[in-house]
Amino acid sequence: MRPSGGVFDYAETKQRLDEIEKDLSKPGAWDKPDALTPILKEKSQLSTKLGMYDGLSEAKSDLDEWLELAKEDPEEEALTALQAQVGVFRERLGTTELATMFAFEHDKNDAILEIHPGAGGVESQDWAEMLLRMYNRYAERKGFKVSQLDFQPGDEAGIKSVTLQIEGLYAYGLLKGEAGVHRLIRISPFDSSGRRHTSFASVDVYPDMDDDIEIDLKDEDIRVDTFRASGPGGQSVNKTSSAIRVTHIPTGIVAQCQNEKSQHRNKTTAMRLLKARLYEVELKKIEESRRQDYQAKEAIAWGSQIRTYTLQPYRLVKDHRSNCENGNVDSFLDGDLDEMIRNHLLYIHAQGKKD
Repeated sequence: MRPSGGVFDYAETKQRLDEIEKDLSKPGAWDKPDALTPILKEKSQLSTKLGMYDGLSEAKSDLDEWLELAKEDPEEEALTALQAQVGVFRERLGTTELATMFAFEHDKNDAILEIHPGAGGVESQDWAEMLLRMYNRYAERKGFKVSQLDFQPGDEAGIKSVTLQIEGLYAYGLLKGEAGVHRLIRISPFDSSGRRHTSFASVDVYPDMDDDIEIDLKDEDIRVDTFRASGPGGQSVNKTSSAIRVTHIPTGIVAQCQNEKSQHRNKTTAMRLLKARLYEVELKKIEESRRQDYQAKEAIAWGSQIRTYTLQPYRLVKDHRSNCENGNVDSFLDGDLDEMIRNHLLYIHAQGKKD
């Protein structure tokens, strides 16, 4: 996995956007709308990048103006406005800073995120559902679109597994650091004695490659099974065997989808998921000398966690890679992950420089 070009080039991005807009305005350009999907997606990404940098430039100009006004007339009103503008500039600068760290070719892609409970039974299944809510709330905060591709409810509470498609610029770049084992320490709501329990859940994240991915899949290497969908979706979801499970026999990698009533659509999505997972395996092999976190994946249990969420006897979220800590656990579990994600990206950036 190699960088896709380094730092952001405003002029180059603007030129590419102008080229796309010019092509879209040509006669007959919209005759085949389906063929335009990747082009329109690129256009949206380029527009977002330009808007981000334009917004930062505008915030800097406004900050300079308020600074001059505050120097000339250091009254409380001017100083209050200056302080507010400093906050706006700091926020936009942080967003832009993160964008400069997304140097790998797939960081801009949508993300596929999976959650699986580990050791701990119903406790871990409940914890997996808490993580599902956390990532849904994070995506909502970022303005990302979330689609639930597969959902397996727990027997008593929580979930057995869930697969999400998270659509938005840099969704994969932001979320890829969430891959690993997450540990929760709390007083169990399922224990009548009120004892403290430790629960585990694993998160896997890989880039959604759409139709751009090139994976050679032989028919004899694929097994397709159908089954009835389970979980949310209404009674009509369960009346027919519309859910699809696709297994890549040589590797044992499985992908399934049940979010649509159409068996054909579910199969198309499951095949895309399978290709993305196979592609991610190859990417991880390339990175193996620097990051061995896929092929040698540890058990979802003690000693392998990337992050610990402690609710008792104190309240703290700690990332064990960057050593970043957050004492506002409730806000964090409500999707306020920006600081933790930023610190992890800075950590990875620093590790890259050492390598």
